[in-house]
Amino acid sequence: MHISPILIPILGICCGLLAIFGGVVVRPYIRFRERKMEIEAELMRQRIEMDTARHERLDQRVAVLERIVTDRGLNVADEIERLRDKPLN
Repeated sequence: MHISPILIPILGICCGLLAIFGGVVVRPYIRFRERKMEIEAELMRQRIEMDTARHERLDQRVAVLERIVTDRGLNVADEIERLRDKPLN
């Protein structure tokens, strides 16, 4: 097999151009994608925290309503008004 002497410099130039393309285009694109995924993960974590807090507040409210419904010895309307004035923690 005979390799043309001009083929070696052409291959060297092509390898150099590929390296430059990788450094100028591919590497920043990969960094961009990684940063985007980090930001999306942080937003998802914050949303999960907010949903968890909301879920806990709703659980507390349901517990209060269950206590009101199951406690037959109290006047329900008075209990509702008293709990409405009490701040939720």
